[in-house]
Amino acid sequence: MTNYTIGNYCAIADDATIGAGTTIGNNVTVYPGTLIGKNCTIADCAVLGKHPKLGVASTAGGEALSPLTLGDGCAVGAHTVLMAGTKFGESCIIGDNAGVRERCSIGDNVIVGRSVTVENDTTIGARTRIQSGAYVTAYVTVEEDVFIAPMVVMTNDNYMGRTDKVSEMKGCTIRQGARVGGGAHILPGIEIGRDSFVATGAIVTKDVPAGMVVLGAPARVVRPVADEELLKNQ
Repeated sequence: MTNYTIGNYCAIADDATIGAGTTIGNNVTVYPGTLIGKNCTIADCAVLGKHPKLGVASTAGGEALSPLTLGDGCAVGAHTVLMAGTKFGESCIIGDNAGVRERCSIGDNVIVGRSVTVENDTTIGARTRIQSGAYVTAYVTVEEDVFIAPMVVMTNDNYMGRTDKVSEMKGCTIRQGARVGGGAHILPGIEIGRDSFVATGAIVTKDVPAGMVVLGAPARVVRPVADEELLKNQ
């Protein structure tokens, strides 16, 4: 007798681990070795633990990957694809149609919104919220308690594929408590400081100082963040 629930027409690998109290919907695919914690919810047509098919010019690496791990209490949306080699903490929510690539580390209580893409080798800290349609490129670091609004775009390649300088590919770093407004674009290698605020539609071409508001294209500093909005005062 099992202590979890599996819907119709699922493909579950024999060596996958499913925690007690977990509910898996219909038409779900769980690849070998995948570890699903207790009291998780996996919606219809989700794909867990898939291994990537890389192009000949891919910079993502082709080494063997560890199994996908989902912490206790995670909720995975319909038609979501989570790759092998990535680890989610507890109580994460991954929205419908989202995709998270390989070798990512996701902290506890993170929200990855509907249709968000998180590329490979990215770290996202606890309690961070990434809203619908945002694009998080490879090699990004997002610290704890960050807010990423809808349709934000992050980049990591100043040459846009026209160079073999793979070692120069670097995503942005977004420090704890920072907020990035809807539709903002962040260039490769940028650091967005702790508790800073990037306004809607900004194009961030330079590092953003901690605790400052930036806006415009290119983004410029306009004032400090209000004291009552600082993370320490929440």
